[in-house]
Amino acid sequence: MVQAGEKSARVRRRKAGSNGSSFDNLEIFLLHLPTTIWYLIFCYAPMFGVVIAFKNYRPRPGKSFLWALINNSKWVGFDNFQFLFKSSYFETMMKTTVFYNIVFIILGIVIPVTLAILFNELYSKRLAKTCQTMMFLPHFLSWVVISYFVYAFLATDQGLVNNMARKLGLAVEKNHNWYTDVNFWMYFLVFLNVWKGMGYNMVVYMASISGIDAELYEAALIDGATKSQQVRYITLPLLRPVISIMFIMAVGNIFRSDFGLFYQATRNSGALVSVTQTIDVYVYKALLERSDVNLSSAAAFLQSVVGCLTIVGANLVVKRIDPESGLF
Repeated sequence: MVQAGEKSARVRRRKAGSNGSSFDNLEIFLLHLPTTIWYLIFCYAPMFGVVIAFKNYRPRPGKSFLWALINNSKWVGFDNFQFLFKSSYFETMMKTTVFYNIVFIILGIVIPVTLAILFNELYSKRLAKTCQTMMFLPHFLSWVVISYFVYAFLATDQGLVNNMARKLGLAVEKNHNWYTDVNFWMYFLVFLNVWKGMGYNMVVYMASISGIDAELYEAALIDGATKSQQVRYITLPLLRPVISIMFIMAVGNIFRSDFGLFYQATRNSGALVSVTQTIDVYVYKALLERSDVNLSSAAAFLQSVVGCLTIVGANLVVKRIDPESGLF
């Protein structure tokens, strides 16, 4: 009798556990369902349009996109890709895109990691959160809004910088035209990119630092380690996996550029072509002049393929240096 009772109790517990796990799985499924549907509609379904890069797409009034793509567009192979390589700006835009992205990758790791470590050492957590919020706010501003702020400072006639320079007697000329000063924008573009993006990256590293076991620092403090030694032998080694992932993701965009930074912030100044002519800006200008969607599709597809290859290559290099790090 006792054995039968125990057996029936085990069966009831097993059924209750299985029903509970099924209910939990249903809840998780319903939670991720909207996100899955969003990705299927806006990320995976449009991938069919990649064939435009290999076709001479010609829309036809009264017909759908799929009909025009299948029945009214001829295959042209790699002809759409030639406009990039045959362009007179090809060398300039490649150098500009790669050079700025290398600088952005280096500063996008060094500065946020340094700020995250410094803010983590502040005794006043309220001050740390205030500074963190102030640095994170620019991330939510669009480049259109930032371009108007920049113009308020750098406008030739009533810009704040020119007015202050005249008031202080520092102006060499009455109204300096900042939007034609190539040397100034060469560094100012780097400043704007770091200023806008460092808050987001800093939050990522601060979240990783908060997950480090406090006992490690307590043991190091007992052993007489200074703050710099704690950062060198505890914080940075434990941040290495996150830094590696952020580096790999950044390398994947080395042939892409922030269109808003190079086009909106500079107000499309023709005098700044040598420092603003990136691949994305060139493609946009080509679309304005030629209205050819095939060219933009080819450029986007080429950037995606190269980005995938650079991510794989960067991951292999990181894994060879540190087998425990890497994206995959």
